[in-house]
Amino acid sequence: MTSTFERAAEFILNRPADQMPAHAQEAAALMLLDTLGVLIAAGPMQAGVIARETAAALYASTDPSCSARMLFDGRRVSLAGAAYAAATQTDNLDAHDGFNPTKGHIGVVVIPALAALAEHRPDLTGPEALAAVITGYEIAGRAGLALHATVSDYHTSGAWNALGVVAMAARLRGFTSDQLRQALGIAEYHGPRSQMMREIANPTMLHDGSGWGALVGMSAAILAERGFTGAPAITLEEDRVAPYWTDLGQDWQMCQQYVKPYPICRWAHAAIDGVRQVMRQHDLTHPMIERIEVKSFHQAACLFPGLPETTSQAQYSLPFAVAVQAVYGRIGVEHISGAGLSDPLVADVVERIEVSECDRHNARFPQGRWADVRVTTKDGQVFESGDINARGGPDVPMSRQEIVDKFHEFAAPFIGENRAAKIEAAVFGLVQPDARYSTLADLLFDPSEADM
Repeated sequence: MTSTFERAAEFILNRPADQMPAHAQEAAALMLLDTLGVLIAAGPMQAGVIARETAAALYASTDPSCSARMLFDGRRVSLAGAAYAAATQTDNLDAHDGFNPTKGHIGVVVIPALAALAEHRPDLTGPEALAAVITGYEIAGRAGLALHATVSDYHTSGAWNALGVVAMAARLRGFTSDQLRQALGIAEYHGPRSQMMREIANPTMLHDGSGWGALVGMSAAILAERGFTGAPAITLEEDRVAPYWTDLGQDWQMCQQYVKPYPICRWAHAAIDGVRQVMRQHDLTHPMIERIEVKSFHQAACLFPGLPETTSQAQYSLPFAVAVQAVYGRIGVEHISGAGLSDPLVADVVERIEVSECDRHNARFPQGRWADVRVTTKDGQVFESGDINARGGPDVPMSRQEIVDKFHEFAAPFIGENRAAKIEAAVFGLVQPDARYSTLADLLFDPSEADM
């Protein structure tokens, strides 16, 4: 009888790119584009700058076979350092994709890992690059499901998305089955089992632990490549987690990710969508609003309640996000950083927002992120949104064009519209059988803001 690990190893190491379904390849390209947009916009932010400087200071490499350039920076560090810097940078602009059942994020480590590993694969084709992306998502997602099902604490994504990085490294660096097994065991053992709700209660640059997930995953891969051994990964090999792996290669989690329309914690999105809907339907402006009442699930109600002083707090604040949406009709990077944090119009609306927990919405978490909103106007009218599930996921997807538009909104101000358009074309071109990943890679390392 074939073990769970043996089936996973066959998928990771031997599943041909042309046996990845077209819809999964298309989803991989969309998530690649979306994540690159977030990564680019996060580049000038303090957390990203610190992460890159730290990688340069602490995670360099004397071995050319284990080095890589940092994305949109160009400095050469270790494979682990490059993955860490880009993942930490992306994680600190909370606009990247996620997977509802795991309550976490995968692309935040997968895309940095691809860029770093591909530095040593000049022959990498577009379809094989997308196959590596798909592999990372499929392995990380199931590891996350297995971890959440078998432990009591709610751990950050870094605790399990490290295994997706290992899978990608094993595929792209030609590991044996035993090297893969050891690497998965090392990554799981050292994965950051950080408690997510601590970060929710006190928002900082730690975010979802994905920087460390990327660092651990890449480090584990290189350790195993050189003969280091690790205990078998129980999220893959323990008997009770087998049900989470039976559909590998059949049910494509790659196609079940959500895309965020706002750079805000996903838990606040249904409330934002509710206010957006009510104000659009009834032609309301923020000076007309007396009170906004939000009911949502427990974790959403636990988000930062006051006026944020930092970008981290702003991204984990439901009232602040709802107020920004009410005032400006959108939430951009400029609203959660710099002068946006002390906007008096937003502060005034925050004072009119009440947030409470609702058992009805609790029952639908984590499969959905639900809320309902009641808006009372100053002339006494009351408008209700009804129950809303956050848009952007499989149930209420963003269109391809909306995702492309989001990429340009995030990327163009920092790298220019011309370069952003070239990146878009190169990403979507990866699905072609004769495509080369190098066409995209050539656009990803120059730190210049000038058009290329």
